[in-house]
Amino acid sequence: MSLRNSCLSRRISRSFGEAHKSSKETELDAADDSVVSSTTSASMDSGAAAAHSSGSWAGLLPELLGEIIRRVETTEDSWPHRQNVVACACVCKRWREITKDIVKSPFLSGKITFPSCLKQPGPREFPHQCLIRRNKKTSTFYLYLALTPSFSEKGKFLLAARRYRRGAHSEYIISLDAGDLSQGSNAYVGKLSSDFLGTNFTIYDSRPPHNGAKPSSSRGSRRFASKQISPQVPAGNFEVGQVSYKFNLLKSRGPRRMVCTVKCPSSGETADDIKMKKAENAGCTILRNKSPRWHEHLQCWCLNFHGRVTVASVKNFQLVATVDQSQPGGKGDEETVLLQFGKVGDDIFTMDYRQPLSAFQAFAICLTSFGTKLACE
Repeated sequence: MSLRNSCLSRRISRSFGEAHKSSKETELDAADDSVVSSTTSASMDSGAAAAHSSGSWAGLLPELLGEIIRRVETTEDSWPHRQNVVACACVCKRWREITKDIVKSPFLSGKITFPSCLKQPGPREFPHQCLIRRNKKTSTFYLYLALTPSFSEKGKFLLAARRYRRGAHSEYIISLDAGDLSQGSNAYVGKLSSDFLGTNFTIYDSRPPHNGAKPSSSRGSRRFASKQISPQVPAGNFEVGQVSYKFNLLKSRGPRRMVCTVKCPSSGETADDIKMKKAENAGCTILRNKSPRWHEHLQCWCLNFHGRVTVASVKNFQLVATVDQSQPGGKGDEETVLLQFGKVGDDIFTMDYRQPLSAFQAFAICLTSFGTKLACE
């Protein structure tokens, strides 16, 4: 009896062992399948992520990509919607190149899109209407693109400038960033320097206006006191214009008289075209203020600002060209106002400019009007 029980117990133990081994193998197989499945899934997810990070947007067909950007450029024709065009240029290098090819310069399109547009000629048919707001406490000036006829709305921010006292003369540092107004900043675009009397000004650009241009040799024109910190950032400034106010020795009644000599690109040129020009071929545009007429009834000097100036001020002016390299023969049209500047509030001024001036040049010229000029008034 005991022998029979022993054999039966061995048989049960053997069958239980085989069943346990079989279940173990099944569990291992299931675990292996799970690992393989999860590994495959992870591999697929990482592959998709890699494909997305490698620039799936950049893989669009050129025709399709061009059509997308072209439609955005056509529909978003004014700020703040214009920022969608800028967003297209920020996707990747390929999108940026196609966007730059599609978006035309302000001279051709009449639109300001990228920061580079601020150094390109303004529209030919109609002026860009802008506002300048002054902060007397900080000696800071802000340039905005007017989006509505109202003088109370700020508009689209373009440039900022701050006045600094440098010994016997003053400087205006002009920047793309209102919070970083220094020559060492990446947002620095140029500056305006005056003499002791505040009657003669020199406009400096942070970038060479054309290929072969040499930076100014004066000590005050250097951007950095030490050695050049980067080969991509010019250590000096490049002179691109001068503004002079004529002395009024006889103290005769009348507005200020000013003459501007500015290196402007001719019509149809882009920034790339200007860089390819040689220094000796770079033409200058000579501007002078338009003479006002004396109004007998009002007993004051008057100019027609077409509603863009509402407050009488000695700072108000209109500039016309006596020599204009953008016109055939280089002769200027002394009836067409290329830049007008005037007061509309305590610290609000209008600035309207057109081709061949750029927004940067027009802003620099208008900055010369601030400040007292006893010898010229």
